[in-house]
Amino acid sequence: MENKAGRLSNLCKVLSANGISIVTMSIADTKDFGIVRIITRENKKALESLKKSGFTVSETELIGVEVKDEAGALEKILKILETNKISIEYLYSFVITTSGSARILFKVENTAFALEVLQKEKSIKLLSESIL
Repeated sequence: MENKAGRLSNLCKVLSANGISIVTMSIADTKDFGIVRIITRENKKALESLKKSGFTVSETELIGVEVKDEAGALEKILKILETNKISIEYLYSFVITTSGSARILFKVENTAFALEVLQKEKSIKLLSESIL
């Protein structure tokens, strides 16, 4: 998205007008443009609404895990990924204070393989889109 005043507000206006709630958002910027990554309660609807409003958009597959609020919980998952030579391209994290845990969403190169690896670990709670 162009790095200019009002553009982010316009993006949020489009989502709001379509009844779409944002779960989390991150922005990485350069001098001329920014990469806005958002997760909503209705990702398909958000994608179509933003496309219709002239935004350049794409969808990316993520892996979600729930991590207990305790020392070493995230490190355990990261170690499993490292052991299996799975690199993380980027991630989102957000805390759910009522559950005492955080939700971490990973973007990796080979999602299917990473899911296979993490599913073998009974102590890791994988998330589905419906519980974000």
